[in-house]
Amino acid sequence: MAHIHLGEGSFPLWALVLWTVLGIGLLGVATYRVRKNGIRTSQVALAGIGAAASFAVFQLNLPVWGGIHMNLTGLVGILAGPLLGAVIALVVNVFSAALGHGAVGLLGANVLVNATEAIVAYYAFRTLVGMDWDVFPASASAATLGLSTGAVLMGAIIVVSGVNGSALPRSDLAIAVAGMVGLNLGVAVVEGLLTGFIVQFLASIRPDLVPGVTRTERDTTDGVSA
Repeated sequence: MAHIHLGEGSFPLWALVLWTVLGIGLLGVATYRVRKNGIRTSQVALAGIGAAASFAVFQLNLPVWGGIHMNLTGLVGILAGPLLGAVIALVVNVFSAALGHGAVGLLGANVLVNATEAIVAYYAFRTLVGMDWDVFPASASAATLGLSTGAVLMGAIIVVSGVNGSALPRSDLAIAVAGMVGLNLGVAVVEGLLTGFIVQFLASIRPDLVPGVTRTERDTTDGVSA
């Protein structure tokens, strides 16, 4: 949901290097853990479907305050897990940048933002389900939290980096970015609710595809007693 839509050369060189190194580091850890621990076949299938869906939705951009859109990273994180979620964030951003949606130089920053959304959503969902929350409120809240975290991180990256050629003082830039972050927080709620409906539906028909959801929870969702 959060995405830095600035053009090439918008960030100073030191910022590009910093966010790129951090992005590579995050992806390196994710790739290492995937290779070490392995992944289930169902996760691979979900990752492919999630990447395709995220990429498609990602391209539906509303030209408001630099551009806002959904990207389903919260849903991807909940279903595919935090490791594959980070990898999917890279894939979606690379293909999007190839189509002119986002600068190539900002891949590191955008991967950090979107991977954070997936990671936070996954762990928040597992925590809430472990606290006996129902599937819908747990997934909707987790996705909203993940997307909100990504929106705040996006704003922080822009303010910390600064924008080349901007005449705004850093304080005024922070105010402008805060407005953009606030708008993205509103979209996060909408996408969180959509994610909740999707996860609840999947849990009712294929609980094995939703981490942490048991057969009992499926029966409760269907309204059938165990």
